[in-house]
Amino acid sequence: MNITDELLPYHSKLQERDTSKVELVVLHCTELPTLEMARQYGERIMYPDSGVGVSGHYYIDRDGSIHRYVSVDRVAHHVIGHNQDSIGIEIVNTGRYPHWYRSDCQVPTEQYTGAQLLSLRELLKFLKEQYPSLNRIARHSDLDLTLLPADDNNSVQIRRKIDPGPQFPWEEIEDFWNDL
Repeated sequence: MNITDELLPYHSKLQERDTSKVELVVLHCTELPTLEMARQYGERIMYPDSGVGVSGHYYIDRDGSIHRYVSVDRVAHHVIGHNQDSIGIEIVNTGRYPHWYRSDCQVPTEQYTGAQLLSLRELLKFLKEQYPSLNRIARHSDLDLTLLPADDNNSVQIRRKIDPGPQFPWEEIEDFWNDL
């Protein structure tokens, strides 16, 4: 398995952590059309006081290539309330882009590629071997249940996060994880 290190410019500002306390893997989709757009988003400073932004640890592009933006010994900001003890894996997929919060755009249709799913399995196996404290896996949508008014109709409530979404083979990946 080949992992390309492309650490974010603010990587050294991210909080260090004891990797033996990392117990959760969180699966996301970028909800952006390209890895390049996801990188640009990750480079944005979203927390001016600390000089860091929002990003996962690993990104898997449609061709199956794996990119590390944040090392596991640093806290990445990818899921509210669970960053300290988790590893975030972002899978490139358009999701609801560009109308994330419109009521009529809540069912993503893009399939994940076979190369992405194969790389995800390889990465999960690698992480489990490297970090024996990892004992849970979750979807972003399992952890962030926040509802928002839809952009096109504020009387309709929609989920803030639905990723990795209905096209993701969750049961298959969850079974794979449980068999590791």
